[in-house]
Amino acid sequence: MNISLKGFIFLIAILHFYFLCLEMFFWTKPFGQKQFRMTKEYAASTAKLAANQGLYNGFLAAGLIWSTISSNSQFSKELGMFFLSCVVVAGIYGGYSVNRRIFFIQALPALIVLFILLY
Repeated sequence: MNISLKGFIFLIAILHFYFLCLEMFFWTKPFGQKQFRMTKEYAASTAKLAANQGLYNGFLAAGLIWSTISSNSQFSKELGMFFLSCVVVAGIYGGYSVNRRIFFIQALPALIVLFILLY
């Protein structure tokens, strides 16, 4: 896997690490409430669910980073394909079930990088 492709995958990982921070640490703070367009009451009542989502985003970020640092190029590619596919599926489902913006913020960038990785 070439260095520019690893860079794109790393950017997707950073995006998911940002989601982790938003959902685990800033969900009930004014910044998080503004990002997700929610009230203080709603944020407080859903904080545990958001923290769980954030943890999953952290796992996705870790897997994507793992794919960029693996010394075995074939394994690196396979890891990248797997974790990018997970991001795409999560983004499609989130876009369908929660808000269409999720597809464009989460799934589409991963889908583009996955396409580049495959071809």
